[in-house]
Amino acid sequence: MTRAAGYERRREQWIAWVRLLALGWAVAEVSYVAHDYPPGHHTAAWIATGVLAVGALTLFGLARREWSDRGRTVLGAAALAFDVVIIYAFVAAFVFEAGSPASRLVVLVVIEAAVRYGAIGGLVLTALNAPILVVVEAWRSENFAPETFQLRNVTLALGIQLVAGLIVGGLVRQLREEAGEAEERAAEAETLRDEIGRHADQLELVNRAARALSSSLDLDESWERFVREVRAGLPFDRIALLLAEGPKAIVIADAGLGEEGAGGSDWSRPLDETALAEVLREGTTVVTPDIGAAPRYPEEAEIAALGLRSRVVAPLAVAGRALGGLSVSRLDPDAFSREEVDLVTLLGRQVGTAVENIRAFEAERAAAEELRRLSALRADFVSLVSHELRGPMASVIGCASTLRQRWRTLAPEQRESFLALIDEETTRLAELIGDVLDTSRLEAGTFTYAFTDVDVGELVREVAAVVDLGQEEVAVSASVTGSLPPVRGDRERLRQLVMNLLTNAVKYTVAGDEIDVRAYADDGEVLVSVSDNGPGISPEEQRLIFEKFGRAAASSGSKPGAGLGLFIARSIAEAHGGTLGVTSERGEGATFTVRLPVGTR
Repeated sequence: MTRAAGYERRREQWIAWVRLLALGWAVAEVSYVAHDYPPGHHTAAWIATGVLAVGALTLFGLARREWSDRGRTVLGAAALAFDVVIIYAFVAAFVFEAGSPASRLVVLVVIEAAVRYGAIGGLVLTALNAPILVVVEAWRSENFAPETFQLRNVTLALGIQLVAGLIVGGLVRQLREEAGEAEERAAEAETLRDEIGRHADQLELVNRAARALSSSLDLDESWERFVREVRAGLPFDRIALLLAEGPKAIVIADAGLGEEGAGGSDWSRPLDETALAEVLREGTTVVTPDIGAAPRYPEEAEIAALGLRSRVVAPLAVAGRALGGLSVSRLDPDAFSREEVDLVTLLGRQVGTAVENIRAFEAERAAAEELRRLSALRADFVSLVSHELRGPMASVIGCASTLRQRWRTLAPEQRESFLALIDEETTRLAELIGDVLDTSRLEAGTFTYAFTDVDVGELVREVAAVVDLGQEEVAVSASVTGSLPPVRGDRERLRQLVMNLLTNAVKYTVAGDEIDVRAYADDGEVLVSVSDNGPGISPEEQRLIFEKFGRAAASSGSKPGAGLGLFIARSIAEAHGGTLGVTSERGEGATFTVRLPVGTR
């Protein structure tokens, strides 16, 4: 199952669960004795509830099955059509109520269409709803008081549907775009990780082989280990170590066909009659795809007599000077791939300098591990952003639905509570999307700056006052030491930097505690420090938190978030020629310090 198919299946199951929850609401609403049902309407409401029950259970079961792409498309369209019919059934059943509040329920299917098909789905369904709502209102005006066509009942419902469809559709589109981009980056990182992994495997083979050959002064013993290590990663039919000894080329060790062992081979030929001469002269690897077709050196006739058809001879380098060659042969013609030729070349270069190669291998392995870690962070970003967006979206939708359904029954303080939650969650969504966009601009090099002279002291007081006023649980204390020299910088970007540090500190500070913000000059720099008494950050995690998507482990008090705020803050500090660092110990709070140079840019 592809990622897209898995997402669609989870979405269908989620909607199926919502449908089941709606069934409980429908039963409670139809049973509500305060409704003064006209003849036939109560029965119609119960029939609609029964149909909803059967359909909800059926669609719940279907949503849990595996479907083809076409099957999922048909199921989604059928489920949406069912929901539209059921909603209008309830609208018809409760059309007798003054103001037709039931018509507001239609916004639910518009939201569902926007979730399924984006903004276009919400707009199309809103357009289709318009004539139906007109018919419903006309029918109501003919049968129930007030007996006049109330245009507002139609326009208000359509307005709510249009706004809801555009908002949800826009959020869905942005989420899909961000998820698609993150998946592409994860796929690229995974491909790069696999490639680095292959190179790491090759380096590991070279490392083992070089160590084996240099593991003992006894050539027989070390050669046996070397051959065993090479054979495990590079199949061959013959392998030999060649050295240039004066005008001759000699074999000091070999294995496979024509083997004479190590230290016992007496094979030697004039250097000019061997491929080793070309290797030493050019300093490059010589590849012979088919020895029997056109022998280039007299020695190749002897090799062909053993049945060998293809051969690679790589320079054996020590301290940058080729002293000999590593020869690897196979029975089949053109039997070596480009990667295998490169591996033989690397083996030849590394045999004489095993210790230096071990260090190089360790560096490459560390790079591979870092790429694997970055690949894992990118892969997690899809689920992370999905999780961070899903929570606020669910809260907003739930609060909006409750306000629509129960506006008249809710007390004013309850309405304010719901509206405050909607404001808080939409602000959280906007901040997350802003951080993602800023990160994308930083990566693309389009994060712009407008440099002017900035009074950092005034800026610190301003941001501290905003953060202190914006929440009541944590006190923010700001102090500016002396008269600070102006800093050449972008005031809005520096404000964003300080705001990120303060909001991060508030997140990790317990209620009733205090955050201390200081600004002062020191040795040609203006410093801004933000100190809290939170859980602290372990030394091994202090580098991680400044990286993209980097977050401290849960054991150190990690809070929900995308891990972008400190990355953006550090990038802004560095763009101003400054630095951002942290001083902290586990359980002893943290102090983030920004250093900005005084002067012009």
